[in-house]
Amino acid sequence: MPKARSSLAAALACLVLPLVAAPAEASTPIDKKLSFTCPFPLIGKQTLDVEVKASFEVPSAPGGTFTTADLSVAVTVPDKSTRGLALVGAASIEGTASAGVTLANGALTLPLALPLTVAKTPVPPSGPFTTQAAGSVPPVRLPNAGKTTVAIGDFSTRLTPKKADGSFTGLGSFTSDCTLDAGQDPVLLSFDLGTSSHDYGVTGTTTLKALGATAPLTGSFTGFSPAFDRTRAEFKVLGFVPGTADLQFSPDGPQTGEPIGDGFVAHAKLVLALPQVTLFGLPVADAGCRASAPIPVDLKTGSGFVPASGGPVSGEYTIPPLTGCGAFTAYLSSLVQGPGNPFALTLTAR
Repeated sequence: MPKARSSLAAALACLVLPLVAAPAEASTPIDKKLSFTCPFPLIGKQTLDVEVKASFEVPSAPGGTFTTADLSVAVTVPDKSTRGLALVGAASIEGTASAGVTLANGALTLPLALPLTVAKTPVPPSGPFTTQAAGSVPPVRLPNAGKTTVAIGDFSTRLTPKKADGSFTGLGSFTSDCTLDAGQDPVLLSFDLGTSSHDYGVTGTTTLKALGATAPLTGSFTGFSPAFDRTRAEFKVLGFVPGTADLQFSPDGPQTGEPIGDGFVAHAKLVLALPQVTLFGLPVADAGCRASAPIPVDLKTGSGFVPASGGPVSGEYTIPPLTGCGAFTAYLSSLVQGPGNPFALTLTAR
């Protein structure tokens, strides 16, 4: 049972792990003490004290992940529990646990069941003793801005006390469903996850590789979200037929990203509209002409980028087939669709 407690602690710790996982700013330590009530064979309900310690880094903007280091969970097993274990001849205890945790990130609420391993721990003849538990949880990416919390809930343990010769006691393996004692703050971590504090103006170009045309770009870049003004690419079909294509890149839903060193990578998802296309100066596309699917592109800062002033950002994208262009949809699509289309941007802080 003490071990169960240990399991709980480990689970709690595990929970903290996901909440805290990924490149971020300064390391933040936590030291949380909680008590749980767990029912055990022979001795009934017992109160166990759990202490969770860890250091974690919090991402500075939505789309980042949490990372946790130096995680340790100590569970104090009371004398009554120790004597109960000794009564059945237990010389050690070990097992597994599943901790219930709720991760809330803005509008996202994610219930988690975290698996833990309760390490084999010697059981003294009497008196309290301390157990340690641990688990492995992968980093968790946080997509939303806003208040973010990780809160512990109830947990369940499957414990096996053993005799000195390694054989089972009369208890065998048993399950104990533990509840967090009332009147405690279940939140292990709480913070506000905001967008980047920097706002940039944008200049640069994008090149439509298949069309052999480059269009100038202007706009803005706030947080991880680019917003481009409408622009125009001029081209020639077959080397002599003049044409133009108006381009409008717009964000498709919330944009995500993460800091990388002194810069960042924005995982942009863009809608591309071609509201006007001409050949020989005559319109050849309906106003609803557009790419048939959103366009994902990673826009990454380059060498010389400084958050306070800006710098280069680049990325490459694939244009899917066009739709809604009217009678010339298939032909126009063949002119522009395909991979290898670069963004070459310069951000300037404002």
